[in-house]
Amino acid sequence: MVFGRLRELFRRISIRYSIFIYFTVTALAASVLIGVSLYIRMSDQISDTLEEENQILVNQLNRSVDSWLRNIMKLSDSLYYGVIKNADLSEESIAGEMTLLYDNGKDYVENLALFSREGELLEAVPAARLKPTADVTGERWFEEALERTENQHFSDPHVQYVFDAGENTYRWVISVTRAVELTQGADTHQGVLLIDVRYDSLEQLFNGVSLGNGGYVYLIGNDGEIIYHPDAQLIYSGHEEENHQAAAGRRDGSYKEEFQGEERLITVKTVGYTGWKIIGVTPMGGMNFDAVKTRLLIVFVVLFVVFLLAIINSYISTKITTPIEQLERSVNEIEEGKLETEVSIGGSYEIRHLGASIQNMARQIRRLMEDIVAEHESKRKNEFDVLQSQINPHFLYNTLDIIVWMIENEKQSEAVRVVTALARFFRISLSKGKSIIPVKDELEHVRSYLMIQHMRFKNRFTYSIEADDSVLDYASLKLILQPLVENAIYHGMEFMDGDGEIRVRVSEKDGDLIMTVSDNGLGMTKEQVERMLSDTGHVPSKRGSGIGVRNVNERIKLYFGKEYGLSIESELDVGTTVTIRLRAVPYEKAEKEGLNVK
Repeated sequence: MVFGRLRELFRRISIRYSIFIYFTVTALAASVLIGVSLYIRMSDQISDTLEEENQILVNQLNRSVDSWLRNIMKLSDSLYYGVIKNADLSEESIAGEMTLLYDNGKDYVENLALFSREGELLEAVPAARLKPTADVTGERWFEEALERTENQHFSDPHVQYVFDAGENTYRWVISVTRAVELTQGADTHQGVLLIDVRYDSLEQLFNGVSLGNGGYVYLIGNDGEIIYHPDAQLIYSGHEEENHQAAAGRRDGSYKEEFQGEERLITVKTVGYTGWKIIGVTPMGGMNFDAVKTRLLIVFVVLFVVFLLAIINSYISTKITTPIEQLERSVNEIEEGKLETEVSIGGSYEIRHLGASIQNMARQIRRLMEDIVAEHESKRKNEFDVLQSQINPHFLYNTLDIIVWMIENEKQSEAVRVVTALARFFRISLSKGKSIIPVKDELEHVRSYLMIQHMRFKNRFTYSIEADDSVLDYASLKLILQPLVENAIYHGMEFMDGDGEIRVRVSEKDGDLIMTVSDNGLGMTKEQVERMLSDTGHVPSKRGSGIGVRNVNERIKLYFGKEYGLSIESELDVGTTVTIRLRAVPYEKAEKEGLNVK
C-alpha cells in the first residue's frame, strides 16, 4: 500500500524533480560511502598515529628508566670495584668511601650496606643498624645475590624494615644486590652488597607520563609482578585489576587486546639488563574526544559535499529539463489547437531534434488543415454558386405569363421593357460564372428584378435604389440583394394595397461597404427574425427564387470573414430593415486576388 502510494507520488513528480531526487540520492549514497570510507581510513590512521606516539613515549620513558638503572649500576660498580675489592676489611674501614658515594647519589639512594655471607652487617651508610630480630639471610634479595653471583639483582618494591630507621619510619625501596668478594687479611670471603634505591625516584620517572586518549603506563618485573602502576593502591586492595600477567608474556611491540569488555592498545618495551617491561595502555574507547571531532569533521564534510552536489544537481537537472519543459508547453499549446505556436528548440541534440520534428509536424498539420479548410470553403462556395445560379422556374413562368398577357393586350412597349429587364436579369445572374461582381452590376440586377416584380404585382408597391458614386466600383458578391428584395416583396408587400415601399441603399462607412434593404411591410417578431438566418429562413421555393437569406449570410461570411454578414431589424406593423456589411475592396483588386478576399 505504502509502496503503491510512493510509486503514484513519483509518477506525479516532474522530470526536473525526478532527476534532482535521483541525482541527489545517488550523490548522498556516494557521500555516505565516501564518508564511511574516510572515517574508517581516518580511524585507522588515528590508530596508527596513536600507536606510533605511544611507542615514542614508551621509548622515551624506557631511556629514562635505563639511565636511572645505569646510574644505580654505576654506583654498584664503583662501590665494588673502587672500594670493596681494594680494601682489607680486617685492617681498615670503607665507611668514608661509601659515605662519599652515598652523598653523590643520595637523591635516589636510601641505604648502602655490606653484609657477610652469614648475614653480618659489616658497613652501612648512612649510619644504620639492623634490628635485633632481623635476619637478612632469609630475605629474597640476599638469597638471589648468593644464588647468581655473576649478576646484579633488582627486587620488587617493598618496605625496607631490616634497618632500625627510628621514629617508626619505613620507606618503600627497590633493593639492588650483588655478590662481592671480601678481603680480610689473607682470606677472601663471599659477601653481599646492598643498595636500597628509593622507590619514589623511580616513581618520579613515571609521574606525569600519560598516553593519548586517557592512556597510562606501568612497569612490571620479569616475573610479571607490578613494579609501578598509577593505580597500584587500588590494584593491591582488589578494587581494580590489570592484565599484567598477559603483558609479561608479550614481546616488544604493539598489540590490541580486550580486557574487561574494553578494547585496548598495548605497547610493550623491555628495559635492558633487568628484564623489566614498560607497558603502555591506551583504551580504544578512550578516543572519544578525538573521535567526536573526527566524526563532526566527517559529518560536516559529507553535508558540505551533499549541499554542493545538490546545487550541482539542481543546475544539471534545470539545464536538462528546462528545454523539455519549454517543449512540453509548446506541445500543450499545439494540443490546444494553436498550431502557429513557435516550438521552443534547445538543450541537447536529442531534445533539439525532437523540438524540430514537432515544429515540422505542427507546420504539416497546419498546412493540411489549411488545405482541408480551403477545400471545404471551395466546396461550399461551389455549392452556394450552384444554388445562386438556379432560378426558380415559377419565377420564370410567372414572368413569361406577364409577357404573354402584355402581348395579347397589345401592350408591346411594356412587354419589351419586361423582356429587356429579364434579359439583363439573366445576364447578370450568369456573369460568365463569376461569384464576385462590381456593386453597380449587383444594383443593376436588383433593379431589373424589382421592375419585373413591380409589373407583376400591378403597382402594389414602389421602390427606390440609391448608391454613392464612390461605391459603384467596389466588389460585391453576386445576387446578395435580390433574395432580400424578394423576401421583402413576398412577406412585406403581400397585404399592401398600393402604399408599399421598398428602399435599397449602398454606402461606405469606416472602410466597410454597407447595403440596406428596407420595407414598410408587416414586420416580424424576434422569433421570426431568428428563423430568417436559420435553416427555415429561406423563401419557399414555389413563390420565390429559392435562394434563402441564410445562404446569403453564409456566403458573405465565407468570402469576407465571420465579422461580416447580415443583420436584421424588424418591428411588427412598422417594417423590416436588412443590413449587409462587406469589406470595402476595389473590384479590380478582388479580381486579381481571386475569389477569397479575406
